Amino acid sequence: MTRFIFRRALLALSVVMTVMALAFVLTRLSGDLAISIAGPGSTQADVEVIRKAYGLDRPVLVQFFDWTRLALTGDFGNSFFFKDKVSNLIGQRMPVTFTLGFTGLAVALVISLPLGILAALNENTWIDRLVSLLVMVGQAMPSFWLGLILMIVFGLQLGWLPISGTGSWQHFVMPAIVLAFTAVPALTRLMRSGMIEALGSDYIRTARAKGLSRSSIIFKHALRNAAIPVVSIAAVQLGFMLGGSIVIETVFALHGVGYLAWESISKNDFPVVQAVVLVLASIYIGLTLVSDILNALLDPRLRGA
Repeated sequence: MTRFIFRRALLALSVVMTVMALAFVLTRLSGDLAISIAGPGSTQADVEVIRKAYGLDRPVLVQFFDWTRLALTGDFGNSFFFKDKVSNLIGQRMPVTFTLGFTGLAVALVISLPLGILAALNENTWIDRLVSLLVMVGQAMPSFWLGLILMIVFGLQLGWLPISGTGSWQHFVMPAIVLAFTAVPALTRLMRSGMIEALGSDYIRTARAKGLSRSSIIFKHALRNAAIPVVSIAAVQLGFMLGGSIVIETVFALHGVGYLAWESISKNDFPVVQAVVLVLASIYIGLTLVSDILNALLDPRLRGA
C-alpha cells in the first residue's frame, strides 16, 4: 500500500508541475504582458519601464523558475489590478468557492442516490428509462443556461431567491442546484449499476432466503456496498465542481475564486490567472489522489495498478 501511495503521489506531483508550466506558457502566449499592464495610449518608453519593473525583461525560463520557486512556497506574487498579494486574494475568495462546491456536492448526492436506487429497483421498466432520460437531459443541459432559467423564474418572476451576491445562504441555493446538475448524471449511473450488481450478489440471495424484509435487504445490505464507489468518486466530482464553479460564479456574481479568475482574465491580471489555475488544478489533483487511495483501500486488487 505504501508503494501504491508513493507512486500515485509522484504522479500527482508531476501533473501539478505540468499544470504550472502550462499556466505560465499560456499567459505568455496571450500577448505582451508589459503592453497589457501599460494600457492603451502608453508609449514605448512606458512599456519598457513596466517591463523592467515587473522583471519581464528577463529570459522566459528565468521568469518561470523564479515563479515556480515562489509558488511552491505559497507566494504567487502581486496582482497588477487589485494591488494586493495574490495569495491574499485567493484566501479571501476561497471560502465562497468551497461553500458552493460542498453545497453542490451535497445536493447532487441527495438527488442522485435516490434516483439510482429507484432505477436499480425497477430495472428495464419505464421508471428506469425515465431516470435514464432525466440523467441524459441533465448531462446535455449547459450549466449557464440552467442558471439563467432559474434566475428568471425563481429570482425575477417569483422573487423567492436572490439572483446574485453572497450575503446569505439563500444566495447559494440556485448556484448549488446548477452546480449539482454537473455531477448528478455520473453519480446516478454509478449508483444504479452498483445497486444492480449488489442486488444480484450471493449475499443478497442469502438474505432473501433468511426471510429478511425488502427494506432491510435494500438499505442495510445492498446500499452499504453499492454506495462505496459513489463515496470514493464523490471526491473527484468535488474537484470537477470546484473547477466548474468559474462559470457558475460568473453567472450568479458570487465573489469566489472562479469569479476572481473571470475578473483577472478580463483585466489581463496574469499573476492571478496563473495562481487560480494552479490552485484549482492542485485541489482537483489532490482530491483525485484521495479517491485513488480510498479505492485501493476498499479494493486491494487496485494496489498493483
